Amino acid sequence: MNIFDRKINFDALLKFSHITPSTQQHLKKVYASFALCMFVAAAGAYVHVITHFIQAGLLSALGSLILMIWLMATPHSHETEQKRLGLLAGFAFLTGVGLGPALEFCIAINPSIIPTAFMGTAMIFTCFTLSALYARRRSYLFLGGILMSALSLLLLSSLGNVFFGSIWLFQANLYVGLVVMCGFVLFDTQLIIEKAENGDQDYIWHCIDLFLDFITLFRKLMMILAMNEKDKKKEKK
Repeated sequence: MNIFDRKINFDALLKFSHITPSTQQHLKKVYASFALCMFVAAAGAYVHVITHFIQAGLLSALGSLILMIWLMATPHSHETEQKRLGLLAGFAFLTGVGLGPALEFCIAINPSIIPTAFMGTAMIFTCFTLSALYARRRSYLFLGGILMSALSLLLLSSLGNVFFGSIWLFQANLYVGLVVMCGFVLFDTQLIIEKAENGDQDYIWHCIDLFLDFITLFRKLMMILAMNEKDKKKEKK
């Protein structure tokens, strides 16, 4: 029997029988909002890097924090849906603006780092998302405590490195942080499914969880590629 003659059942690949139809509809809204966030964040990054109309700094960071708190404080309902989508778009835009300095750093080293990092992040995010969707329900929720502990340790080591100034510790933070964020994609995806199964239909807030996972993954992968490229240039000299 020729293995190349086998037919692939794409309908079976797209079946999530363990997820109820209502939750599947909820996930469609979550990922549609996620796509919107990506476009708006790209616009924010463009504004910083190309036009310099709005620059990343304390005000943009404070603005994104205020919008996120405002979004959190606004209850999810049909009446507030448009308002919350507007707050989500504003948050995504300022998050994109906040990526500006990292993007400029990478452009100065090698502009090809940015599309490479984006494609790599998209592949990682897609693979881990599909793993969470196809896996048995609640099978990755045990990672929550481990991931939060790892994130706390990374934060403490980053604060400590402000005083030590160790390049090795900085690079270790990037690599370990990348692995931790992969875990968060698994955890957050399954957590969103469980929340939706239990009646939580706040797809806008669920979108923020995944959006922040993607942005953090992208930032860390971009910095890893930039540091590696910088080291290669030093070796050539």
